[in-house]
Amino acid sequence: MSTPFFDASVYAARLARARALVAEAGLDGIVVGPGPDLVYLAGVEGDTIERLTALVIPAAGEPTVVVPRMELAKVRDTAVGSLGLPLADWIDGEDPYALVESALGFAPARFGVSDALPALHVIPLSDRLGVPVLATEVLREGRMVKDAAEIAELRRAGEAIDAVHRRVPGLLRAGRTEREVAADISAAIVEEGHRTVEFVIVASGPNGADPHHEVSDRVIADGDIVVVDIGGAVPSGYNSDSTRTYAVGEPDPETARRIAVLVAAQQAAVDAVRPGITAEEVDAAAREVLDAAGLGAAFLHRTGHGIGVSTHEEPYIAPGNALLLREGMAFSIEPGIYFPGEWGARIEDIVVVTADGSDRLNLAPHVLARAGD
Repeated sequence: MSTPFFDASVYAARLARARALVAEAGLDGIVVGPGPDLVYLAGVEGDTIERLTALVIPAAGEPTVVVPRMELAKVRDTAVGSLGLPLADWIDGEDPYALVESALGFAPARFGVSDALPALHVIPLSDRLGVPVLATEVLREGRMVKDAAEIAELRRAGEAIDAVHRRVPGLLRAGRTEREVAADISAAIVEEGHRTVEFVIVASGPNGADPHHEVSDRVIADGDIVVVDIGGAVPSGYNSDSTRTYAVGEPDPETARRIAVLVAAQQAAVDAVRPGITAEEVDAAAREVLDAAGLGAAFLHRTGHGIGVSTHEEPYIAPGNALLLREGMAFSIEPGIYFPGEWGARIEDIVVVTADGSDRLNLAPHVLARAGD
């Protein structure tokens, strides 16, 4: 649990929007467990445990927080307290699912559950209220389109991670292990204004051909191409995520040419972003550049993912996603190319959809950076 970062009016607007979406979806209500949705709606952090904590949002009526009495003080210190939301507390031996039923006001109910609510709680709720649906379609609408306060926090996160990338060339050098470099980067992430380190990828040489390699004890060698993908959460809980590709020593001309094509592909996707275009069209803009250069088969993943209180959330910039982009959506643009047994490269920025295009939140140079520069 944590003290709310935003003003109570921000959370009140989010809850009102969620309640309207519940009604539009034809549901009697939704049950939101600990996880990103609960952070977004009420500023309540924490892990899912065996004791049920849940925000119950009925289509008609006021939201209620069901909470173990032993966690009551912590929940009151969040936006729940500043909003004055009703609290339905319970102690061991009592039935928290009866409190959910009462908060919904219907039994059986047409209700949804958040993605993060575990089966440990979903099944008892089903026994009492009927089989739920996933509330993803309801909850994603609020989180996908960022308000001004959220965009300001994402910008802060982008500036902080840019500052870390500016330090990376001084940390990368032949003879150091990926793990040693990653430890220095982790410290820099906190020093530059993040409260947490969410992930650090330092993928050198052939390890760079694995998009989700993290770190290893491989010793970085002269001539290596190194992918550095890093992110953390700033004090508000909003996340950074940015990738740059570095060269240790002088890359061979063909490697440099391929990476230059990748930089152009990333820029083409950024240039394509605007309201009304589909997510798959942005993805296609990057692929077209790589395909034209004979590198399309080396691109193994989607072009991007949404970001906010989660590092990965909707919208996903991927083939087959016909979702229309709207002003305020925030997501990564991160095409990559990967050559098994040799090397890989990826360039990633966070962008926000504006009224007539996009605003790039990461400004660290995109050209192949040289370690030691």
